[in-house]
Amino acid sequence: MTLPSQASIVVIGGGIIGCSTAYHLARDHKADVVLLEQGKLTSGSTWHAAGLVGQLRSSASITRVLKYSVDLYKGLEAETGLATGWKMTGCLRLATNADRWTEYKRLATTAKSFGMDMQLLSPAEVKAMWPLMETGDLVGASWLPTDGQASPSDITQSLAKGARMHGAKLYEDVRVTGFEMKGDRITSVKTNQGDIACDKVVNCAGQWARQVGAIAGINVPLQPVKHQYVITEKIAGLATDAPTLRDPDRRTYFKEEVGGLVMGGYEPNPQAWTTNLPGGNVPIDWEFRLFDDDYDHFEQHMAQAIARVPVLETVGVKQMINGSESFTPDGNFILGVAPECANMFVGAGFNAFGIASGGGAGWVLAQWVVDGEAPLDLWVVDIRRFSNLHRDRQWVSERTLEAYGKHYAIGFPHEEYTSGRPRIVSPLYDRLKAHRAVFGSKLGWERPNWFAPEGVEAKDIYSMGRQNWFAAVGDEHRHVRGHVGIFDQSSFAKYELSGPDAARALDWICANDVGKPVGRLTYTQLLNSRGGVEADLTVSRLAEEKFYIVTGTGFRTHDASWISDHIGHGLDAQLADVTEDFGTLSLMGPRARDVLLAVTDADVSNAGFPFGHVREITMAGHTVRALRVTYVGELGWELHVPIAATGEVFDALMAAGREHDIRPVGYRTLESLRLEKGYRAWGSDITPNDTPLEAGLGWAVKLRKNTDFVGRRALEKVGGASLKKRFAGFTVDDPEIVLVGRETILRDGQPVGYLTSGGYGYTVGKNIGYGYVRNADGVSDDFLASGSYELVVAMERTPTKIHLEPLYDPAMERVKA
Repeated sequence: MTLPSQASIVVIGGGIIGCSTAYHLARDHKADVVLLEQGKLTSGSTWHAAGLVGQLRSSASITRVLKYSVDLYKGLEAETGLATGWKMTGCLRLATNADRWTEYKRLATTAKSFGMDMQLLSPAEVKAMWPLMETGDLVGASWLPTDGQASPSDITQSLAKGARMHGAKLYEDVRVTGFEMKGDRITSVKTNQGDIACDKVVNCAGQWARQVGAIAGINVPLQPVKHQYVITEKIAGLATDAPTLRDPDRRTYFKEEVGGLVMGGYEPNPQAWTTNLPGGNVPIDWEFRLFDDDYDHFEQHMAQAIARVPVLETVGVKQMINGSESFTPDGNFILGVAPECANMFVGAGFNAFGIASGGGAGWVLAQWVVDGEAPLDLWVVDIRRFSNLHRDRQWVSERTLEAYGKHYAIGFPHEEYTSGRPRIVSPLYDRLKAHRAVFGSKLGWERPNWFAPEGVEAKDIYSMGRQNWFAAVGDEHRHVRGHVGIFDQSSFAKYELSGPDAARALDWICANDVGKPVGRLTYTQLLNSRGGVEADLTVSRLAEEKFYIVTGTGFRTHDASWISDHIGHGLDAQLADVTEDFGTLSLMGPRARDVLLAVTDADVSNAGFPFGHVREITMAGHTVRALRVTYVGELGWELHVPIAATGEVFDALMAAGREHDIRPVGYRTLESLRLEKGYRAWGSDITPNDTPLEAGLGWAVKLRKNTDFVGRRALEKVGGASLKKRFAGFTVDDPEIVLVGRETILRDGQPVGYLTSGGYGYTVGKNIGYGYVRNADGVSDDFLASGSYELVVAMERTPTKIHLEPLYDPAMERVKA
């Protein structure tokens, strides 16, 4: 065997993800692709995967990816001649309590929003479909008939054959030993069989993806976890087409296999596989290998499985599989281009649903590799959702084990992780704790979600209905509307772009016109080539050659990477991350100016400091960047304070604001306030799938200027035509309704979209949701106004009213006061 000396794209790893990626690169893009596998195809974790294939996720794009997998597996044998073991058995998910049943009703609504027919069944209907099951404790079950199961090894071999048929070259027993680098780019892949010069590398090394990434200086935050299941002897009366079964309240799953059952589970006390090898955890020679059987640890699953399927008590176990699977700190897999290396893409960390994801993940990853940008909104799986925090292997291990243990937990809205906290705290942490703050975390930062009044326990108590913070957040909300509140938003990601070409660089990157005079602030989107929204942020011009950029906490790596990647070749502009240099205090409410006047000599009058401006002012003896901007819909300023002075400035504001009844306020209140004002949230209301025109943000796009920018051509193509979807607000009067997002929008009884976000507006006294109304023939003002609307909430229809203007202060009088 002789390796080629060069290839356009080298895929590392011959499991299902690597083979799927190579297949799609060859089939869809006719790419010159080489796949390298250090052992034999499937020999890592693919060969021992359980092979359940589910499709529904909370993200529409990820659901589309999983649906694509199913469609691919259905037809792959006809293309390649190799069977995949695909069986569309459908999947039953069991519910044994009211909260789980509410979760399923919401999931069934989400499924219908995404064009899938999930049904809700009674215990009697479940018993008829699965006669061997004990159903006495069931409330009901969800049923998705298009789910199924497959043979992981067979699918992978079929994909590998398909890849070869389309021109890809696959090599086994070739181990990657290093990379030749030029700056932040890989120029060749070093192996034990020779070097391959290449343009791009795709790291699909599965359990070894962290180690492979580390060789190139990139971080792939994975933790191998021991995952067990058993395969039983044949069971009399078990149908060969029995639906796959998930019993989350008992933490177990089942599928039929050769007349018996595969049964495994997700325990609350998982076992990490930690070897402390350099760069990762998995020995190089871990090929077709398993751990010793651990029936003591598995006993918890066996006891629950027997309670659900009593015949298991007398059926023999043919084999136990105790294998290593790669899991991630948030339970979502990892795709995309690594921020540390311009041409290494990653497809890894599939959290034991690599078979369900494999076909679709390979499809979108191949497109991403070729185009250089994601083809869909793949934010929830984008590797750029991580940060330097995720280089800490111990932290990643702790958080990953918590995520694994929650695999089958009820998905309560607003639930927070608890492991590895507190990790990053602002200088105000102890002060806010003294005010009875209840903290959440975002990208490692502790942030106050709400403040517990005296007599109320300062902790979240989760439920499917109104949660224990609802009244307290209402008080905070009304306080900001009527008086003044202070938000600690120090976790904001912050950058400075400097240099002679900084303005020119941003003119290309930003959809809005940021080339305003020094002292002006601009709200803008950053767009992809399709015109979709890749980022949503503010840009302040501090000097002719210096700009200050502020974005959301969780988008720190993503937005910095996007900006850096799109600075034009040869331009003299440098991006610096200054997140930890500044604390951020957002002073908001009708009394905000009164408080500010008491702590600064600067002119903060409306004439002296208008909305959309930035000034450096002195407060408590410190120079502060004051940005007159708001995400709550009130008069206010973001005060960006040197980090060491944050406590001092906070104390000065609290003292000066005492006569104005100032109080600290949390992020749950921020969410309620922004919903009333109609401000969009990136990642839900606006995503890479949505254009500013569809989102009602056309006013923030410089299409009237004769200036090119990323995404302009795509917007110009749709600008003159009738839009096929448009963003709108919805209110529901019924106080018992709880909106969380993904509820189906009905117009004249027909589904036309779903909510992208939902919550409660305490000023308007209504439930508020936002979403896109869709119509293939176009969505005009008349189309929106003429319909009769309902929302489907947990499978129940409820009347709703549509709104095309902000519910609160549509004329912006309070913001610009």
